[in-house]
Amino acid sequence: MIALGQWLGQLTQETLPGALFPKPPVIRFRPDHTICQCGTALVVLKTRCKKVMSMTGPFIAHETLLKCPHCNSVFKSQALRRLVAKHCTVAWDVVVFAGQSLFQRHRTTEQVRRDLQTRHVTLSPSEIEYLGRKFITYLALGHRRATPQINQAMRQNGGYILHLDATHEGDAPALMTGMDGLSRFVLGNIKIPSEHADSIAPFLQQLKCDYGVPIACVHDMGTGILKAVAQVFPETQDFICHFHFLRDVGKDLLNPAYGQLRKTLRAHSATTDLNALIRQARQYIEKQSADTAWLAVAIKEGKNFGDIQQTSLISAYSLALWCLHGKKSGSGLGFPFDRPLLEFAQRLLTLSNYLPEVQQWLPDNDRIGNRIFFKLADKVSNVVKDPAFAQSVKELQWRSQLFDDLRKKMRIAEPGSDKGLNDEGTYQSMANIQQGVQQFRSRLQTDQTLAGDTLCCNVGKQIDKYSKKLFANPIEVKTSSGSVTIYPQRTNNMLEQFFRNLRRGHRRKSGNNSMHRVLQAMLADTPLIKNLDNPKYMELFLNGKNRLEELFAELEKHSCINELEPASDVDRILPGFRKLIKMKVLPNLITRLVADCHAMA
Repeated sequence: MIALGQWLGQLTQETLPGALFPKPPVIRFRPDHTICQCGTALVVLKTRCKKVMSMTGPFIAHETLLKCPHCNSVFKSQALRRLVAKHCTVAWDVVVFAGQSLFQRHRTTEQVRRDLQTRHVTLSPSEIEYLGRKFITYLALGHRRATPQINQAMRQNGGYILHLDATHEGDAPALMTGMDGLSRFVLGNIKIPSEHADSIAPFLQQLKCDYGVPIACVHDMGTGILKAVAQVFPETQDFICHFHFLRDVGKDLLNPAYGQLRKTLRAHSATTDLNALIRQARQYIEKQSADTAWLAVAIKEGKNFGDIQQTSLISAYSLALWCLHGKKSGSGLGFPFDRPLLEFAQRLLTLSNYLPEVQQWLPDNDRIGNRIFFKLADKVSNVVKDPAFAQSVKELQWRSQLFDDLRKKMRIAEPGSDKGLNDEGTYQSMANIQQGVQQFRSRLQTDQTLAGDTLCCNVGKQIDKYSKKLFANPIEVKTSSGSVTIYPQRTNNMLEQFFRNLRRGHRRKSGNNSMHRVLQAMLADTPLIKNLDNPKYMELFLNGKNRLEELFAELEKHSCINELEPASDVDRILPGFRKLIKMKVLPNLITRLVADCHAMA
């Protein structure tokens, strides 16, 4: 099999166009017409050659230009223009390959460069990055051209439900995307300096102009989005993502006690000291046992260790590891759904109950093991006896139970769920969910303990404030095939998933989780790449063309690539000003300049 694989690999390399044609072949191109529109026979004006980089290998394009001697019209080869843009040497298929490799397959620039080299297409990393931006630019041009067809298709389905979300990091601009919840089409994107209503409203106005008024809007609880949606779509049903609502309510309810628990654990250096104890115990165990795998099996199956002198050491090591593993608990939903510090604290409490009982059975002749075990017992005892620790844990326990009850009532992100961040909630009747939340709200009022708690009162106010935006009744819409009942999605997961995939792809390429520089340099229309995985969208987008290369070639004839340069680049600094703003004496220079202008006036 290995020999067969090597032979197939060698055969593949030997049959590549670059190997079959060591020298680029010359391919001749002529205009399709020999007669001008005025009826005059065309004559040869000149010939010209250029080397074209194509996925089938490089070739020399020998083009003959014809001219009308009567009206002086010049005719070029349209066949060549379908392969490569004017004034370019890189064919459209290379542009598409580079773009899809960078943004769909999340390949690094160096990986794309090596892939192209196997086809004898030699490009520098900067050229490949430029091709990636060119790919997104033409993708956006095609999307603009297909907007009427997309709009018509959505209208035939009864309209669209606009999901809005944005991703941002630090002082980098926020990338906001609008997506239809029914067709899953990415409709529009924009880079904005902040999620302020004044920045979001023009984006919504453009979506309204392109696709009309949506059936409903779904988004998070951001103040800017709420104001912008109310301003642009005042008559549209507006809904809050249930997951975002629960997350915000949970943070309001649990954050104070959770923060106090974190502060207490840090004050005792609980994690640091347990890690040090684990490392120390592991070193001694490895010295005493050549094969330590059987120790774990013995613990799991309840067998005797064989060497009673290792009991203290192995017990301390195992219990400390178990305790620290509580910090890794959770279902992938993040805080406040996952509360790893509380799980860690509860394991500390469990150890405080078990360690004294274990201590009395430890062998007296294991001096090192006993010392490490007693150190573990002292650390656990010191932490759990801290009044601040006990108070934080007790408060978190009852608040967590209260929050988990609300999760069950809303039928989403429920305790024990294994869906993680992809949880879109169970398909329960919205009336039943609303009834459950109202029962929870009544409990906050009728229970004396909860009614007197400030944080619980704030949760009640949140429910009252957003109750009309939480429960979406089925919407009756008219389609080309008759009336259809539409159920708006309860979450904004489709956009959340997209942004997570965007970050995951960036990590794969760079090994870095920070998106700060990427968001600054990224073209705003990059999220349109998601539409390429949607067959219905591609049918509308290609509009009769078979491939992206054909569509891009047609767009190049009728569009200007500069048309899609960002109209309002929030990061742009005028030429020369980048150095100027770094000068410490700039205020003095400006003051002197203004004074001189005033004196001359």
